[in-house]
Amino acid sequence: MAREFTGRMALMTFGGFFVVIIGVNVAMSYFAINTFPGLEVHNTYVASQQFNGRLKQQLELGWNSNLRYDGKVLKLELFDRNGQPAPVDKIFATIGRATTDRFDKKLALKSDGKVFSQKIDLPPGKWEVRFVAMAADGTEFHQRKHVIVKP
Repeated sequence: MAREFTGRMALMTFGGFFVVIIGVNVAMSYFAINTFPGLEVHNTYVASQQFNGRLKQQLELGWNSNLRYDGKVLKLELFDRNGQPAPVDKIFATIGRATTDRFDKKLALKSDGKVFSQKIDLPPGKWEVRFVAMAADGTEFHQRKHVIVKP
């Protein structure tokens, strides 16, 4: 025997639907706010106006990079357009997760003349290395590279 669909059942069905929708929205908002890593730049307009000039300078350097992690040591190689080690004056690097700054660590990369490296223990997952290498004339070479550490 089929039950009769009453007004009370309709109200409970619609009410339950909206409770679920509102609950999901509140949960998503909470996680979005609490995992937001912060601003990339303070003024997006100014950054956009400077972007093409910085890109041109970086491309004129002709540098390229290669990043490796062997489970114990993170190795970063920088090459000039001839495949020789790039003449890096200073380098600043950070490693972390792409979606949060909670795990960010500043790296103190040591150079042997060809490779910049640091011993580091990384848990499994995808890691992002953000670095700025400076040429002697002050030109900055910005890059982001990813490392996937398998369990």
